Amino acid sequence: MLMATSNALSLTSNMASFSLPAIGNLEAYISAVNRLPLLNPERETELGRKLRDQGDLDAARELILSHLRLVVSTARQYLGYGLPHADLIQEGNVGLMKAVKRFDPERGVRLVSFALHWIKAEIHEFILRNWRMVKVATTKAQRKLFFNLRSQKQGLEKSASAQLTTAEVHSIAQRLNVREADVLEMDMRLSGQELALEPGGSEDDESFAPIAYLAAPGA
Repeated sequence: MLMATSNALSLTSNMASFSLPAIGNLEAYISAVNRLPLLNPERETELGRKLRDQGDLDAARELILSHLRLVVSTARQYLGYGLPHADLIQEGNVGLMKAVKRFDPERGVRLVSFALHWIKAEIHEFILRNWRMVKVATTKAQRKLFFNLRSQKQGLEKSASAQLTTAEVHSIAQRLNVREADVLEMDMRLSGQELALEPGGSEDDESFAPIAYLAAPGA
């Protein structure tokens, strides 16, 4: 049974008021989300100010609705971890709501860019809670590797199970700003060479801001 946070349950329960099909009816939900209009920069700024200055919930609703397709497309990128698309979308929606709550239009950053970090972070946490591997990612460096090592290996035209050379380990460690030993350890775990029955404890399990372990753009 998949684990869900109380935040996910309370926040996503509000989605019913948005007149969208239930996420359980995934095809209908995605179809409806893709028909929702996007916002131009001027409208986004106007709504962001209303939410920030007046606590305008209608503004929050419009900001959320216009970015639900971003959650769908982002969640699709994580289907390889063996979790249902609907559950990934639900967790991503929680991240979107958190981003909208924190959005400040005066910073000169579009909501789509700001929200993407929060959407990914919420999905990452959900995946980590449901992967049953010993200490698969209990530090910020390990979390970064867990979600980026596969793509780094693909960039080197190597299969997920292929062993990295010393030079490749060094290159990946440099790009992700982690230790070479961490690269080797995570590569072994993700290659299926280290199995476990229960998730390990964490000495670094506090709530991270998304940027703490998401790879830098272009990494």
